[in-house]
Order: sequence, then structure tokens, then C-alpha cells
Amino acid sequence: MKKLVKANEPLVTHIYTADPSAHVFEGKIYIYPSHDLNEDVESNDNGDQYGMTDYHILSMDDFNSPCIDNGEALHIKDVPWASKQMWAPDAAFKNNTYYLFFPARDKDGIFRLGVATSPTPAGPFKAQSDYIPGSYSIDPAVLVDDDSRAYVYFGGIWGGQLEKWQTGTFNSEGVGPDKAAPAIGPRVAELNDDMFTFKETPQEISIVDESGNPLLAGDEDRRYFEGPWVHRYNGYYYLSYSTGTTHYIVYAISKDPKGPFIYKGRILNPVVGWTTHHSIVQVEGKWYLFYHDSSLSGGTDNKRCVKFTELTYNEDGTIETIDPYK
Repeated sequence: MKKLVKANEPLVTHIYTADPSAHVFEGKIYIYPSHDLNEDVESNDNGDQYGMTDYHILSMDDFNSPCIDNGEALHIKDVPWASKQMWAPDAAFKNNTYYLFFPARDKDGIFRLGVATSPTPAGPFKAQSDYIPGSYSIDPAVLVDDDSRAYVYFGGIWGGQLEKWQTGTFNSEGVGPDKAAPAIGPRVAELNDDMFTFKETPQEISIVDESGNPLLAGDEDRRYFEGPWVHRYNGYYYLSYSTGTTHYIVYAISKDPKGPFIYKGRILNPVVGWTTHHSIVQVEGKWYLFYHDSSLSGGTDNKRCVKFTELTYNEDGTIETIDPYK
């Protein structure tokens, strides 16, 4: 008999998983994580310790069911343009097709975004022969809006290379802004109906405080680092993301899917391990946060495990801060 999963416990323990993107497809919960290798690698700021090569899709009938590993859904050897490091993915459904969006380094070592397709949410997925033209950086998250328009949000600094794209072209020597300057924001682009190409040039999202002032690069408790996720609640778009160096999951809201977004607060306090990455999904009328930590490996940065917990909104639309260990 397979073990039932519980809140704040690893969904699976036979492999290391991270960066969970959760969705409800065909009446079931599907989780699209990255797959950490069981290797001992020295950590650095460039993320070289995260050498992932494939994706395994997890699923649950509901929260009273075991979590199933549906096997290898896509391997880097089957992605013609990619060389290494298949990091955090996401999935979307449109055109009676399931789309897997994922980052990887191209043959020149530059992160790009790829797309793979499947007739079923569990895969396996078949990758397109090339990456999305004009794509760059990491952590794609796709919102298919109520009007069927689809948007992809992406970007990460440091290992995600976002600061190297500030001029619109890749600059290997590019560095981030001064601490007193506006922080680099994530990118957003509407997708064409085919879901394989951008409808427009990606634009930077502005994240501002309650007074409309851009969050600054030195404001590491609030500024964007990586891992964007956008969901809708009560007429607003909620952009949530990782602050990286300070290890918070925080959020900002807007009436427009492209922002600007007004910073509102913290969703998740720091977890065991350096990285933090999440998704938010509604299941049977309740909201849940999927996240990861390194508790399964005793704190090893590149050996993480996916977990979930219930998320609570206050009456004013703000989100209660979650402590993952209480």
C-alpha cells in the first residue's frame, strides 16, 4: 500500500524533487517539479550544483491519496538545442494539448526556454526542436487567463543570468544594478495561440511599494530574485516569487497581468536549504502552497524535496504568512 502524503512532509522520498509547479488537470493534482540528482557537488552562486537532466511528473487523485511518480517525462538527451541544467518547469493546457515549459542552457551555455507537448498531463512530453525565439533566463511560469490569452513569466538573477540581459542582448559581463537603484524585475510575454512563440518582445515587470516607488536592488527582503508564479484571486493577479538571498516567498498584486505589481507581504518564511521555489493552486475550493526544502537530505542544497501546505487569505485579500515548521 502506498503511503498517503501529509502537509509539510515530502511528497516522494525515492527521488529528490524541487521547484514544484502544481495544477489541477482532468480532476487530479499534477505537480511538475525539477529532479535533483543524488550527487555531491560543491555549491556556488552560479548554480552549478543543480545539474538536473530530466523531469518526473507527480500526481495525486486528491489530498487523501498517495503521490505517484509517473516516470521520466522528458530527458535532456531528447532536447536538441539543450546542453545541461534542466531547471524549474511549468505546465499549461490549451488547444487540447499539454505544454511543458522548461529552461536549459543552450550549446553556448546561455539559458533559454523550451516547450514540449503531450496529449496527457503526465507525459511523456516531446520537445520542440529549438527554444522559444527571443527567450532567455529561467523559471518559466505560464498563466492561461480566463479569456484564453496565455502569458509566460520568467527570469532569475545570478545563476539565472537575468542581469546579463539588461541591454536586450546577452552580455556575459553584465552585472546587477547598484543597491540604491531599482531592482531587476521578472519578465512577461504574451504567447501566440500556438504556445510555441512570443506574441511580443518580453517586457520587464515593475514591482513597487504602496507609494508606487520601485523596490530597490538593495531591498533583499522584498526585491525579486527568481521563481515567479502568477495566479488570480478575487479580481487581482497575484505575482509571487523568491527573494533568493533572504529566502522568503513574497507577493505583489495588480489588476493587470503585466503589472505594475504592488508589494504586499510574505507568504513563506525561510526553509531548510538555500533555495526556495513554489506554486499556488486552488483545489476543491481551498488554496494550497507547494514548495520545497532540503529536509530529506539533511540540508544539502542540491537534494531537495517537494511539500505542500494550505494557504489562507485574509478578508482584505492579503495572505497569511506561513511558517513551514510550526
